[in-house]
Amino acid sequence: MFRNRREGLALALPAAIFSTLLFLVPVAILLSEAFRSDTGFSLQGYVDFFASPLNRSVFLRTLKLGVLVAGSAAIIGYAAAFCIVNLPGKARGTVFGMVVLPLMISPVARTYAWIVILGRTGIVNDAIVGLGLSASPIRLLFTETAVFLGLLQLFLPLMIISLVSAMENIPRDVIPAARVLGASWLNVFFKVILPLTKEGLVIGGTLVFTGALTAYITPAILGGSKVLMLETLLYQKVNVSNDFVSASVIAMILIAMSFAANLVLKRIATARS
Repeated sequence: MFRNRREGLALALPAAIFSTLLFLVPVAILLSEAFRSDTGFSLQGYVDFFASPLNRSVFLRTLKLGVLVAGSAAIIGYAAAFCIVNLPGKARGTVFGMVVLPLMISPVARTYAWIVILGRTGIVNDAIVGLGLSASPIRLLFTETAVFLGLLQLFLPLMIISLVSAMENIPRDVIPAARVLGASWLNVFFKVILPLTKEGLVIGGTLVFTGALTAYITPAILGGSKVLMLETLLYQKVNVSNDFVSASVIAMILIAMSFAANLVLKRIATARS
């Protein structure tokens, strides 16, 4: 037993060294800029960042959209996952494949598709003008709504996949038994389905929330300079302002928000149980 463990550690050691030298060390050096000053360790970078009204607005917008995207993905994901797991075998595989298919398409292409849908000459505006709801096309692009829709479409499959995996482990007779005993569908969801799929919700919620926080292409294309988020602000700090200290602060905030989201979801799941 001891020998096998030593052999396992020896086999894992090269990969650990490789990851440490080429990933962890550079990231640690980059993030250390957020705590560095002329006098040594300092939190002045964070003070300066949150002292700016623009930075506070961008932070709150990013947090709000992350929560809205994760929450909406959870609601849609539960409905979709419940339908998928109750389909016959062949149909289930087909529908599940359709859910996975968007993940094989470039996020750039998927995001540009929203320009065709939401642009001034797009499908939505053509319908609005055609139905007489507006005399002229309305601005749908470069709004928070456009960014929300783009992020939701981008990361919803991750939530559905996580919840499908969790729901497949629910015993088949649990939900019918709850219904026979008089539980409403609302009680079935909160008392049966949600507690038994909490791990899938934690995984899916973390993936979607973290993805919504850190995605760059979708906010940059659908939000532009009118709807700045932390990731687009980070890009500006590096490539426009050449301000690596502020960029490191933003990166550290994004990492902290991702870990905090995972901890909050785990705490909620624990409280439910």
